[in-house]
Amino acid sequence: MKDHKLNPDSPEHFHGERQRLNELVLQFAGKNIKRFFALDSQAYHDGALPARTKEIIGLVASLVLRCDDCVKYHLNQCHQAKVTDAELEEALNIGLIVGGSIVIPHLRRAVAFWQELRQSAS
Repeated sequence: MKDHKLNPDSPEHFHGERQRLNELVLQFAGKNIKRFFALDSQAYHDGALPARTKEIIGLVASLVLRCDDCVKYHLNQCHQAKVTDAELEEALNIGLIVGGSIVIPHLRRAVAFWQELRQSAS
């Protein structure tokens, strides 16, 4: 059920909508889509690199690719993994350096979402 009172840019709205849409996709999905979803999930588990580091890498890649949904997802994962503001700033800087000025609008939205995550946690 959709709560129309939630700010569409809020972490709560993003998480609820992402979950709803993932469930819809998986109801529709065949074997290959389900395999990709599983592979994507497995890639972020601890291995030679800790899951926390992988989420930071995922965030940088998402920023460079300019996928706001992916950026929000990885920001949430970074927040849960206790990434600090200083670590986040360095990661976002790498994304900006690699992606160039075209990344700036996505960087703005990333910082705003990070602030929302921090506020909702307090």
